[in-house]
Amino acid sequence: MTPASDLRSGKTHKDENFPVASWVIHPRHRALILAFYNFVRTADDIADHASLDDAAKLALLDELEADLLGQGNGQPEAVALRSALAARAMPPRHALDVLTAFRMDVTKRRYADWDELIHYCSFSAMPVGRFMLDVHGESQATWPASDALCAALQINNHLQDCGDDYRALDRVYIPSETLARHGASIEDIKLSTSTPALRACFRELAAKTETLMVESESLVGHVADVRLGCEISVIQTFSWQILKLLKARDPLSENVHLSKPAMAGFALVGLAGGLWRRATGSAPLSRSTPGA
Repeated sequence: MTPASDLRSGKTHKDENFPVASWVIHPRHRALILAFYNFVRTADDIADHASLDDAAKLALLDELEADLLGQGNGQPEAVALRSALAARAMPPRHALDVLTAFRMDVTKRRYADWDELIHYCSFSAMPVGRFMLDVHGESQATWPASDALCAALQINNHLQDCGDDYRALDRVYIPSETLARHGASIEDIKLSTSTPALRACFRELAAKTETLMVESESLVGHVADVRLGCEISVIQTFSWQILKLLKARDPLSENVHLSKPAMAGFALVGLAGGLWRRATGSAPLSRSTPGA
């Protein structure tokens, strides 16, 4: 079997739309978070690989899972995450959930409605936030707000990259029901400029994503770890700014990604906002693991 490392796209944690194990996070957590990220990024790159057929992708994802569970040692990213989780006595449940999403990426290329899209997010995005909360020993009572934030981040990404996803991978995350209701077609996504009907779809999905963002707002004040709360505030700030771009610009013809300088500026805004909200807002919920 080909080492999954050889199939990596070259994308790293520094290329994401959100911070991954940034300096805000306590150093004791960064190695585990980066091991999780490298595992997930490797699996993502397998699912998106242009020259692999579906059977080869699924076989590689199965091998990642087997190595993560201690049934082999062929894939370094899986072995590294297995070791890092064992050192903290943490189960692999969130990494296994994310593998389910990547298998869906290989076998499922259309989504009927919003509920189907959120179901996909429950495997592709929500486990990432839950993992971060578990790493910090946070209460599972924080999961619903985290789930909303992670789903919003995922859907933002779907809208930002909808043209590339369709042209390169034949994947369409815009629900078929939404396209039909606004009189848009899947073929519109191949165009260099969005049709008015497709723009109406983007606006509707952005509005639903805004609702998710509102549902996530309590998270900053409810996590016990101050550093994690500030990191979440930065991520929320980025997500709100991306939503503004998606509402004002056409993802097929205009840039709807934050530039590096913009991300640096908004990171400071988010950091300050997080500290302010923690000082003036809700008390943290109880940790799930005392002293974690």
